[in-house]
Amino acid sequence: MCGLAGVVEAKRSDAPMSLDALERMRDTLTHRGPDDAGAWRGPQIALGSRRLSIVDLSERGHMPMSTPDGRYWIAYNGEVYNFRQLRPELEQRGVTFRSDCDTEVVLHSLVLDGPEALHRFNGMFAFALWDTVEKRLLLGRDRLGIKPLYLAASGDRLYFASEEKAIIEAGFPTSFDPGVWEELVLFRFVAGERTPFKGITRLLPGHVARWHDGQLTTHRWWNLAERARALEGKNLEDPIGWYRQTFDDAVALRRISDVPVGVMLSGGLDSSTVAGALATQAGSGVESFTVRFPDEGYDEGPIAQDVVDRWKLKHHELTLTPEQLFEQMRQSSWIFDEPLVHGNDTHMLALSKYAKPRVTVLLSGEGADETLNGYVRYQPLRWPMALRAGRVALPHLRFLERGKLELRARKLRKFLQMPSFEDFVLFNACDLVPGDLTSLGFTPSDDFSHRRKVLTEAQRQYPGDLLRQAMYTDQHTFLCSLLDRNDRMTMGASIECRVPFLDYRLVEQLAAWPTSTLTPGLQRKAILRRSMDDRLPQSVQKAPKKGFGVPWAKYARTLPLFRDFVESLPDREPIASGPFDRAKLREMLKRYLAGEPQFDAVMRVMFMTAVWHEVRFPKQGMRRAS
Repeated sequence: MCGLAGVVEAKRSDAPMSLDALERMRDTLTHRGPDDAGAWRGPQIALGSRRLSIVDLSERGHMPMSTPDGRYWIAYNGEVYNFRQLRPELEQRGVTFRSDCDTEVVLHSLVLDGPEALHRFNGMFAFALWDTVEKRLLLGRDRLGIKPLYLAASGDRLYFASEEKAIIEAGFPTSFDPGVWEELVLFRFVAGERTPFKGITRLLPGHVARWHDGQLTTHRWWNLAERARALEGKNLEDPIGWYRQTFDDAVALRRISDVPVGVMLSGGLDSSTVAGALATQAGSGVESFTVRFPDEGYDEGPIAQDVVDRWKLKHHELTLTPEQLFEQMRQSSWIFDEPLVHGNDTHMLALSKYAKPRVTVLLSGEGADETLNGYVRYQPLRWPMALRAGRVALPHLRFLERGKLELRARKLRKFLQMPSFEDFVLFNACDLVPGDLTSLGFTPSDDFSHRRKVLTEAQRQYPGDLLRQAMYTDQHTFLCSLLDRNDRMTMGASIECRVPFLDYRLVEQLAAWPTSTLTPGLQRKAILRRSMDDRLPQSVQKAPKKGFGVPWAKYARTLPLFRDFVESLPDREPIASGPFDRAKLREMLKRYLAGEPQFDAVMRVMFMTAVWHEVRFPKQGMRRAS
């Protein structure tokens, strides 16, 4: 597990940047790899790497790594868990290994077979491979985008790195891109290749990029829809048994490590399942880590304790006071490089820092909701006829918009007013819809080309099945933001996070099963519950979904440090220069601080974006009130 950074240029120079500049670029990623650092420069290329030693802790795993003849050089970030199964075939083909790390397996596999080798990898990865003879660069990412990779072109140069900050450190001129405001406000994050930085893009999950003589081309090497079609009709005889066996194997693969492995335990179904599988294989004493909240409505500590007792885990709890959070949020924003999305990013970073003295690898339950039908927001999509009836009954549903159901009822009402069910799917993960933008003073453009492209793909794969369309869309958008969060917040503490629910065998087969098999009856995540029933305490099985939430709205209204910052939002960049009617924004802010919950979503986006911008662009300051 590492961080990589580099630059390639078209002109035939001795090296595209000085060693000092390369090391500065690389060392912005020290948190990703505190155990070792490497740099290599050649004609037209500079590669840097930071290493977090997980497998083969010796110096033989040093990167950038070359083939024995020095022709190919690789900088690599990730873990290919089945690398030991791949070694014998490579040895039969003439490869002599000098280490016991997966980096060398990845290197020789790519040299021999190019991107076709990626189909054999079970793991998470991003890499840069340079051919010194052909002067060609190959960049690639894993199927689901668990490991990040960013690109930026300037003249005849191409910069690439595990995080945007390394590209900025290399001197690439950038600023906030105001064109992302609409997507930020509605979805909370920017999907696809685009980022909030002008000129910096991300290589899409499941893609490779080839660079030669200044020309960059991209190719999709993994397509979930194609894989689902290839697996249709498979493993239907005993789906429960198949899922349990494959999930356990996924966990076993993710135990491969020469450093301690623990589990991030929220008390929810997903992380409890991971903890149970890990403890079944490793025995008692597995290190587990939970965040506790003073607010009872957000605290899953008691349920997590039931899992701890069931599996005799060695448990650790962390409680953060609200007063500690603001500085933690600034740190998280610097590490994440983009506005915080999910509310609990800060707590995940704090938990990872807390865990670091005890373990170097944490297993997470991420990915179960998107692959197994876990979100409450999916459920209305299962019955399109009921949605049509709901539109007729819409004038009579206002009585629901009270008490605990208020926010969900408001959201359902907005969605029922949408012109098409396609929009119901597209905006399923949103708390706001395009019509809400008018209250902020700007007109929606509906410029969501990547999201609509994914939705079109989902519609072809699951015609008429709105539930599966939403799940497929989330797997290529919302899940990407969750995986970015997982990667940044754990690597920010020099922790490797592994996600067994996203083993490609599980993802592909679940996508291939018909909905009646994937989610029978009314029970969400039925396959998971039935396959792991004997491992889960009843308190976990019956607990309502909380999703590792954080009471940000309460903090923003009541804690002076938060409230003062919120009150100044209309005058803070990039909001002050944004496409907003500042008078309308101030009126909304006033009502928000008075406790009106319908403004929670938009104010959280404004808050997180302003904190991020202050950290990322500190010299831009505030605009004078107008």
